[in-house]
Amino acid sequence: METKKTSTSSLQPSRPAPQPFQQNIYLLGIKLRLLRHNCQYFFRQLRRHPSALLGALIIILYLLAAVFAPFIVPQDPFIGILSNRLLPPSWAEGGQQEYLLGCDELGRDLLSRIICGTRVSIGVGLLSVMVSMVIGVTVGLAAGYFRGWFDELVSRFADLLLAFPYLIFALGVMMVTGPGFWNLIMALSFKGWVEFFRLTRGETLSEKTKEYVEAAKASGQGHITIMLSEILPNIIHSVIVLGTLRMGFMIIMEASLSFLG
Repeated sequence: METKKTSTSSLQPSRPAPQPFQQNIYLLGIKLRLLRHNCQYFFRQLRRHPSALLGALIIILYLLAAVFAPFIVPQDPFIGILSNRLLPPSWAEGGQQEYLLGCDELGRDLLSRIICGTRVSIGVGLLSVMVSMVIGVTVGLAAGYFRGWFDELVSRFADLLLAFPYLIFALGVMMVTGPGFWNLIMALSFKGWVEFFRLTRGETLSEKTKEYVEAAKASGQGHITIMLSEILPNIIHSVIVLGTLRMGFMIIMEASLSFLG
């Protein structure tokens, strides 16, 4: 009789295949630990700088006032009492305790209107900066990476926009488009993208000559992949800093346009 031989490899226990779910859980745990470490480092550095901590508290209070504005206003900001027209603040002679900052020319509570106005100011600042950032970063990446006629055309158009004062230019756009929240966003963003474009273009020109970009090209990555996954992560911190600075500028521009009608 012939005996059937069994191979030694068949007797060895098979290794369990790695489970994608467990790998994802492990990677998620690593990312959460890294995020916790970065947050702890951020708050330690924040406590060492009292001025930065004070600024952060002011921003948090400002955001909370905007979110909970309908619940914390002492008076209705849209209803005026003509007998309270131009009422002085409560600490001045003739003021009333229920109107802390006084009333406007229509008898509306100024404090309530300021609190409710924070929603509009934050909304205009965030949206105008986000629109300007998306347009400026996208065009700046393309212009700095590809150069050529596209870079020349966009750069000359950006120089042309910089020749006009911001407030006068925004007033002209509002005269053409008319009043409205989204028209205001468009008027502020029409010229606001130029600063993000110039910053992104300059950073891209500097980064595209470095070794990691050349290595990405040698590995066969496409131009869009190199711009988004290699260059953009190394310049985004400068863009975020510029965005935080421009947000306050946009809020001031919005207040100026509201004052001028």
